[in-house]
Amino acid sequence: MDQYTNHGEPVKADRFDIERFHIDGYIEEVIIASEEGEGYIDPDTPAVPGIYEAAATVVGTGLHALEQIMQNKIKKAFIPIGGLHHAYRHKGAGFCVFNDCGVVIETLREVYGIKRVAYIDIDAHHGDGVFYSYEYDPDLCFVDVHQDGRTLYPGTGYSWEFGKGGAEGTKLNIPMEKESDDEDFLAIWPGAENFIQHTKPEFILLQCGADSLKGDPLTSLHYSEKTHAYVTQRLCKLAEKYSEGRLLAWGGGGYNLENIAKAWNAVVLEMIKSEE
Repeated sequence: MDQYTNHGEPVKADRFDIERFHIDGYIEEVIIASEEGEGYIDPDTPAVPGIYEAAATVVGTGLHALEQIMQNKIKKAFIPIGGLHHAYRHKGAGFCVFNDCGVVIETLREVYGIKRVAYIDIDAHHGDGVFYSYEYDPDLCFVDVHQDGRTLYPGTGYSWEFGKGGAEGTKLNIPMEKESDDEDFLAIWPGAENFIQHTKPEFILLQCGADSLKGDPLTSLHYSEKTHAYVTQRLCKLAEKYSEGRLLAWGGGGYNLENIAKAWNAVVLEMIKSEE
């Protein structure tokens, strides 16, 4: 399989890259907190020394992978440390300092002229920082399958949240009950896939957090890695059909190391198989 893989090194983003999504005042707050090394970026995230550099490297690594894809050097990429979907344009949240998903979306539009983007999120937590940042954006297809917000942070992502204004109907939130398993996921996936196909995306993004697997200490979903493999397989096919094969995935959340290994390896394996 080595002929199908290429391992890259982490790359730190420049500040102007981060500014495509985040407001300048918030970036400055993170820089100061990083230098002082005390306090909190948000109620969940300690401001340890160097946190700006670490967060900027998460962003930059995603942007480097995106550049490789858009230059046709590769078709697909998986970034294990990334998918920090809780950060908003003006603030951090839920362990997320910079929203690398949002920066990639803005870069696709501003740098590469890609208008129609599909963002799919199967992390147990709702990707609120992405959803509310693009709630009025008709060209971002947003599909998020997550544990019901009544039982898990951040308490958002209800089925009646489907976009606003001209973007009404371009967002799909699917809250899952506690202990939902692979069978339950497979039951809802056809509707999600049809929703994605309707938009004919020019680029597909996947946040495939491993915290939706059974045994994660912070969540209550009961998927196995088979769900992550299946979603990746189906999105690879959609990417070939609509997006010239272009698919970028982030590892997202996960607090059980065995589950992380299973889920992320399943995703990468399906990406490799799609290129054979």
